[in-house]
Amino acid sequence: MPLTMAKTGEVNVIKRVGGREETRRFLENLGFVAGGNVMVVSEIGGSMIVNVKESRVAINKDMANKIMV
Repeated sequence: MPLTMAKTGEVNVIKRVGGREETRRFLENLGFVAGGNVMVVSEIGGSMIVNVKESRVAINKDMANKIMV
């Protein structure tokens, strides 16, 4: 399922990162790699705040839809 469907506060394992090559590379540089853990902290409007690799990152829902957990 895409990251946008994950429950707040629940730790999920990233299965794969989709999208175009430049989008995948951008997300991987932020720490979204297959096998890594990610947790949704909150959802505000069209953005999500997530914990990934001990950092908090804000991404929009379009990006979050490309991250499969």
